[in-house]
Amino acid sequence: MTVEVASLSGRSASRLLGGSGEHRFYMGFSAVMAAALLLGFARTFFLRVWFPQWVQLHAAPEPYFLLHGTVFSLWFVLLIVQPSLVAAGRVDLHRRLGRIGAGLAVVMVAVGIVGSLIAARRPGGFIDVPISPLQFLTVPWSGLALFATFVTLGIVNRDNPQSHKRYMLLASIGILEAGVVRWPLDVMMAAPPIPGFDVSNLVVDLFLVPIVVWDFVSRGRLHPVTLWGGLAVIASAPLRMMLGETNAWLAFAGWVVGLPGP
Repeated sequence: MTVEVASLSGRSASRLLGGSGEHRFYMGFSAVMAAALLLGFARTFFLRVWFPQWVQLHAAPEPYFLLHGTVFSLWFVLLIVQPSLVAAGRVDLHRRLGRIGAGLAVVMVAVGIVGSLIAARRPGGFIDVPISPLQFLTVPWSGLALFATFVTLGIVNRDNPQSHKRYMLLASIGILEAGVVRWPLDVMMAAPPIPGFDVSNLVVDLFLVPIVVWDFVSRGRLHPVTLWGGLAVIASAPLRMMLGETNAWLAFAGWVVGLPGP
C-alpha cells in the first residue's frame, strides 16, 4: 500500500510539473524578459513621452527605429501568448500563431540588420557606444545570428515540445541585451568585471539560470538544448569582441556599412 501511494504521488508530481506548473514557468519567465525589455527601452521607446529631456539628449528616435521597436516588441508579446494558449488548451491556435511567429522572426532579422547599418552610418555611430561602429557591429549581428539559429532549431523541433520551448526562450535571450544595456542603473556603466564581458553580458547570461533551475526541478538534469544553447549564448560575448578587432572583420564591415575600414 505504501509503495502504491508513493507511486501515485510521484505520478501526480510529474503531471503537475509537466502541466500547469510548466505553463506557469514559461509564461512567467517570458513576462520577466518582456519586463526587462520594457525597463531598458522605457525612456526611448515605450514611455518616451514621459521622458522628453532624455529623448532630446539622445535624439528623437528615427521613424525606422519606431518600426524596429514595434516588430521586436511583438515577439515578446507572442512569447507570452503562446504558452498561455497551450495552458488554455488552444493548441490549434498556438500552432497557427507559430506560423505567424516564424514570419515575424524573418522580418525581425531583416529589420535588425538594416537598423544596425543605419546606426553604424550615423556621424557618431551607435548612440552612447564609445568604440568604433564597425567593431561594435558584431554585437547586434551576433545577437541576430543567435536569434535566427535558435528560432530555426525551434521550428525544426516543433514536434519535440521540450526542445522547442527551450529554443524559443534562448532565441529571446539572444536579443535581450539591447534592452538590458539600457537599464537606468549605474551598475550598467561599471567597468567590465571579467575580460571579454561587460555588465550587460553577465546580466543576460543570468537569464539562463531560471531555465537551468527548471531543468533540474522538472527533469533532474540539464536538457541538452539548455546546455549547448546556454554555452553558445555565454561564448558569444567574448567571441564577437575578438572578431570585431580583426582586420578581416573591419574590412568587411567597412564595405557593408560604406565606411572606411582599416
